[in-house]
Amino acid sequence: MRIGLITEGGYPFLSSDAGPWCDRLVRGLGQHEFEIYALSRSRHQEDEGWVPLPPQVSRVRTAPLWTAEVEGVVYGRRARRRFAECYGELLAAICADPSADPARSAQPSGTGHASQADRFSNALYALADLARDEGGLVGALRSEGAVRALERACRAPGALRTAREARVPDLLTVTAQLESALRPLSLDWYDDAGLGSADLCHAASGGTAALPGLLAGHFFGVPLLVTEYGVRLRSHYLAHGTDAAAAPAVRALLAAFHGRLAAEVYRRAACVTPGNAHARRWQERCGADREKLRTVYPGMDASRFAEVGEAPDAADPDTLVWVGRVEPAKDLVSLLHAFAEVRKEEPGARLRIVGPAAGAEGEAYLGHCRALAAQLFPDEADGLHAVGDNPVSFEEIGGPELPTLADAYAAGAVVVLSSVVEGFPIGLVEAMFCGRATVSTDVGAVVEVIGGTGLVVPPRNPRALAEACVALLRDPERRARLGAAARARALELFTVEQNVTAFHGIYLEIVSRCPVTREVLDDTGEPLPFGVPAEAHVPGNWADSGARVVARGGPGWAAAEPVQATSRTGTAPVPAAEGAR
Repeated sequence: MRIGLITEGGYPFLSSDAGPWCDRLVRGLGQHEFEIYALSRSRHQEDEGWVPLPPQVSRVRTAPLWTAEVEGVVYGRRARRRFAECYGELLAAICADPSADPARSAQPSGTGHASQADRFSNALYALADLARDEGGLVGALRSEGAVRALERACRAPGALRTAREARVPDLLTVTAQLESALRPLSLDWYDDAGLGSADLCHAASGGTAALPGLLAGHFFGVPLLVTEYGVRLRSHYLAHGTDAAAAPAVRALLAAFHGRLAAEVYRRAACVTPGNAHARRWQERCGADREKLRTVYPGMDASRFAEVGEAPDAADPDTLVWVGRVEPAKDLVSLLHAFAEVRKEEPGARLRIVGPAAGAEGEAYLGHCRALAAQLFPDEADGLHAVGDNPVSFEEIGGPELPTLADAYAAGAVVVLSSVVEGFPIGLVEAMFCGRATVSTDVGAVVEVIGGTGLVVPPRNPRALAEACVALLRDPERRARLGAAARARALELFTVEQNVTAFHGIYLEIVSRCPVTREVLDDTGEPLPFGVPAEAHVPGNWADSGARVVARGGPGWAAAEPVQATSRTGTAPVPAAEGAR
């Protein structure tokens, strides 16, 4: 089976958050052939290079999201009119007040009014058709006409109240953001040698990363699988929904666009795989069909924690450990106040905070936490001539005391998570692999991950956090029972093997329900009967008889010279048709 894996800021780039699970997935499915379509987020990310790729990756094609050059295409009068109509329809769907959507009203059927979701969908694919016919949309989306179209949509009857208040700077900001989000429409990936040759498109996230998969389905009928370990729409709300620097009109219009796009992705996808029940509930609220949803937990490498997990008694029984990236969402301030209460009950307790600061904001937050720790816990000395020691330490992995991540979890008997915002708590799973008892705040997918094998308290409640930590510090037998149960649960649900097995089954299920969309043409250009047998989904040249393979509905210009793709080594171009059957 040929899989078109679409990523945004992830695999195969070295600096990526979603890269590891994609790499483990590709390596675990050696029986399939993968083509990687990667959208990069910055020049720095591209300059850092790629991770080593396994042999089942036949090709990598990259495109930047952080920049785009105007194609140099000059639209004729008809193309300009066509763009104005399509883009105007898209903006009208974005600016429309949801309460006025015919799909949500009590209007009788057959009134002839399409819902705003259909309006958005039709306009999106019409823009994709225009980009394919004219060679791109970047120049048009940056034009003065695009700004005026947005202004007309904001001032139209039935528009959002906040949209009607948009000023010129707001219109310019939204236009620039929409151009950036719609850049995948102008890529040259949509031909018989590109995404049209895939049996299945797998988008590693929703939002912009899923756009190429939507267009592969639109142009060639290729089914789309979308995996979201963190819901992109939720991430947008968290990042921009409370941004005081952004005008209300900008926030409202961008939220409407991303909401419409998320709903379209969920509607068109053959299957959506959330990483946990928390993400699944978000997807259902955003319009995902419950029958399409399959929860697949992230697959993690348990082998590097095996030695620690098999020796739980080696931990310091009086030490609490926190592991992660230091940032305000982790709420280390509440943890420090909770530890002050713990010290009143257990004077010999220690707290080790392990992890780097996350950017400039994290550095400032780390400095604040260090100052708070020094204030709450003055250095203590055993005697008049001894050096004082603070019971709270701030450390990073890689030093002589904590050379590896497993050593960080092994340093204490109880692992603490104090976050106020979490998606899927990877650090919690790592602690479970190590057989450690845990105390966590009830955020994100924490309860689902723990499943009764650890203690859970409300967020922003230092007293409850302290009481749970004291209870475990005083009861070694309970710690041992919870740690063993946690490790057994993690090995059952959160390993690479279960993740790979789940996706292998989903791949086969989707392809079995979708017809083969490629036709084999003979020398005269006519379809060759039985030219694509059932085993065409199996990697190999089963249908290679010298005939030409095209996707149904493919354009005539696709038979021209193949597009040059990014090489796997980055030193020489690789023909786009290389490896095609």
